[in-house]
Amino acid sequence: MRNTTKTVTTVLAAGALALGVAACGAPGSSDDKNGALVVAASPVPHAEILNYVKDHLADKAGLKLEVKEFTDYNTPNLSTQDGSVGANYFQNQPFLDDFNKKKGTDIMPVVTVHLEPLGLYSHKVKKADELKKGATVAVPSDTVNEARALKLLDANDVIKLKSGVGNEATPKDITANPKGLKFKELEAAQLPRSLDDVDAAVVNGNYAIEAHLKPAKDAIILESPKNNPYANFLAVKKGNEDDPRVKKLAKLLTSPQVKKFIKDQYQGSVLPSF
Repeated sequence: MRNTTKTVTTVLAAGALALGVAACGAPGSSDDKNGALVVAASPVPHAEILNYVKDHLADKAGLKLEVKEFTDYNTPNLSTQDGSVGANYFQNQPFLDDFNKKKGTDIMPVVTVHLEPLGLYSHKVKKADELKKGATVAVPSDTVNEARALKLLDANDVIKLKSGVGNEATPKDITANPKGLKFKELEAAQLPRSLDDVDAAVVNGNYAIEAHLKPAKDAIILESPKNNPYANFLAVKKGNEDDPRVKKLAKLLTSPQVKKFIKDQYQGSVLPSF
């Protein structure tokens, strides 16, 4: 049986202080180089990829690996920062840059593994140009993913953003909106469930897959992988990048076996980035 711990965000919030106190020197923490490496990850596809490594590659490489699942985008970095876990695998560089800046953390990438193309989905139309005047489009509420969603719509001529707008773009930066679309900001994990209530939603790849959507098939607009800055990576607190366990995991995550697993398992909905 896999040693995978599924963590509920509300419980974590209540126990955050206890976790912080217990982290120092705890088995699997960043202070214990002889224990299992505990990696915080989103359930899909990150934890699935890590569990493939755990089940098929880790023993031969002499790596003890424990996967801890989180359903939000904040706790993994906070747990990595305080040493509750030794590493995390769930995010991209623009998101991490924004998080480090706002939270005062010093998390850093180790190795890039895959891309989950962001997509626009709808239960009501089959093409973006079929959206009606005044239609409501749900987008992620966090800074980087909201900007990413708007840039996806801009790249496909649904809206037009102000020239040079970066990873802090909001609907206020829209300069042309021919259909008069209305934007509803929701936590990223809620977006798939919103599809019955809105006309369309821009959904992160991991949450789309969890909701049994197939980005390569079901998205009416899908992000291009070419020169894409949003690839996901293994990350650690600065200073832990030389941990032998982290180096072993980084090598395994970018192995030919993992590349084949990603291609076979996700059929274009998740793309290897190495």
